[in-house]
Amino acid sequence: MYLPKHFLVEDPVLLGQLISEYPLATIVANLDGHFEINHLPLMLSVDGTKLYGHIAKMNPLTKVASSSNTSVTAIFHGPNAYVTPSWYPSKQETGKVVPTWNYATVHAEGFIKLIDDPQWLRSHVSQMTDIHEPTYQSTWKLDDAPEEYVQTMLKAIIGIEIEVKSLIGKFKLSQNRPAEDYDAVVAQLEKSPQEVLQEMLGYMRRPK
Repeated sequence: MYLPKHFLVEDPVLLGQLISEYPLATIVANLDGHFEINHLPLMLSVDGTKLYGHIAKMNPLTKVASSSNTSVTAIFHGPNAYVTPSWYPSKQETGKVVPTWNYATVHAEGFIKLIDDPQWLRSHVSQMTDIHEPTYQSTWKLDDAPEEYVQTMLKAIIGIEIEVKSLIGKFKLSQNRPAEDYDAVVAQLEKSPQEVLQEMLGYMRRPK
């Protein structure tokens, strides 16, 4: 990943926050000489050393986890937004401005393994449900579904653990612009009713 120093984020708290807010990861692995790419929600352990999730037993990632090369990269995509140069005060001064795209992303590199433990799997799925259901003001629990059905569904999946060896973020949030341009972008985002732009605003306001 191309990563200029002014976009580099290594603070584990900030990286963990993005993973928590945007848990759907793009997982890239090498399987028999080609890229195996999957999109899966993952959970980061409290100490930031492990990522946990689950996959269908038919998913080719099971082959990756059983191969001699278990290395994977999990990419978490935070907010992103087009930034028009018309917002920059420097446009009026020099005209030497171009559009750009702001975004925040986290790359986690590590090694994947399978967790073939029915008790762990049920607890994991239940925990993920409990975390995300309140987003929709819902109180649905795994136990609300018929037990026989739950068991059938659980038998079709298997747990995964990614031992994190490297966790790094790229938060491209106009830090490379003059202060007046940065402030102008923030001011314009504050006026927008679009949710995606409000998410970007939230990241631009966070401590760097």
